[in-house]
Amino acid sequence: MKRIYPVRNKSPRAAAAVPVAGRISNGIYLDSAASTPVASEVITAMRPYFNERFGNPGSLHFFGQEAMGAIDKAREIVSKAIGANFREIIFTGSATEANNLALRGAVKSYQHKFAEISINQRPRLIVSAIEHESVLETARDLERSGVEVVYLPVDCRGLVDLIALKKSLNERTILVSIMFANNEIGVIEPILAIAEEIRKWKLENRKNEQKNSKFHFLDSVFPLFHTDAVQAFQFLDCDVNKLGVDLMTLSAHKIYGPKGVGVLYVRSLGFKHKDLRNENKPFVNHESYFLNPILTGGGQEFGLRSGTENVPAIVGFGKAIELAASLRKKETRRILELQDCFLKELKKIYPQAEINGYGILNLKSKILNLKFLPNILNIYFPGKLSEDMVVGLDLKGIAVSAGSACSSRASKLSHVLLALGFKEERVRNSVRFSLGRFTTEKDISETLRALKTL
Repeated sequence: MKRIYPVRNKSPRAAAAVPVAGRISNGIYLDSAASTPVASEVITAMRPYFNERFGNPGSLHFFGQEAMGAIDKAREIVSKAIGANFREIIFTGSATEANNLALRGAVKSYQHKFAEISINQRPRLIVSAIEHESVLETARDLERSGVEVVYLPVDCRGLVDLIALKKSLNERTILVSIMFANNEIGVIEPILAIAEEIRKWKLENRKNEQKNSKFHFLDSVFPLFHTDAVQAFQFLDCDVNKLGVDLMTLSAHKIYGPKGVGVLYVRSLGFKHKDLRNENKPFVNHESYFLNPILTGGGQEFGLRSGTENVPAIVGFGKAIELAASLRKKETRRILELQDCFLKELKKIYPQAEINGYGILNLKSKILNLKFLPNILNIYFPGKLSEDMVVGLDLKGIAVSAGSACSSRASKLSHVLLALGFKEERVRNSVRFSLGRFTTEKDISETLRALKTL
């Protein structure tokens, strides 16, 4: 039965939360894991590219070159922020598209390579059971088309089972996709350890592959390692060389940038040709990578993502990345302190409330050894339906959620909490609070006061 929700703005307290130049007014916004307001500095950087500098980046005249220069600058900012090469940054229309390009592009590349040597091998993907829907639904769709998919289990904290990963790797594995930090419970996955397991498997497999030269291209390429770092970037070091990943997804609207733009980092295979327009720059197309494009057309983004670039959004992404990187340490400590205060006071109001994913750690240990994102708290309220709590808080002008924004409208039970082994009753009674750059001590105090009345 379709649920009818009350209209929030009928409450005198509950005027809509409105972002004003990167700040929140007339409401308390505790759903930053879903989206963030655009920072004022980002808006300022984007504004000229809507009208004054509106050229198509593919045009050779001044207007086009000015737009392409802006994209190049943003690409340079992003590449430096994650330790990548300039040409390893692929701008997409969203993080969902970036995840699709990673999974579908890897499958297409693998299938084409096997077709060249007349061998029909069923490719295998490995993903965790708590990935974002854009990874899980893509994996399921590929599964329907004949790809084998292994869904790795997680423990009660949400950590991937490394033993299960080792057992799942085989000669048909083309890609492992494990998110850096989860969007519902905030758990940080052991990306370094996962990368090391994949590296060890490649080294061992290489000895066996030398006996069969037909598979020599697998030695250094497959299986690829992809991580969705959408939630992680503003709090964690996302240097791709330190992490040992081949592919990484980022999103602008999770870090105070605009919606409608994402990034996929794609480790390159090297560049052999020259750009005829500039002999000092290597020419790059999709054959320079181990992915095949899923959108074809004019060959933008080095042949991996065709379509006229969204210049204002890309410029905004560059500025948002720059700001997030500069504020990372300061914001991590500040939000951890807010989280610590919120949890301590909440336990006084709801002694029976429990955190989904981990127990309460002291602030010092969290700062020194971060295992969970500082901004995400997923809390179980026994006997309190999450939908009722979300609506009740909303009527008081406080925005929280019952899970991922990408599936909450469908009233689905959280696949993340179910994967942790919780029963349906606990899943239905859990609420996610996600703090942000503009969350204040006053916001926390007012939220606690509202929770007490509920």
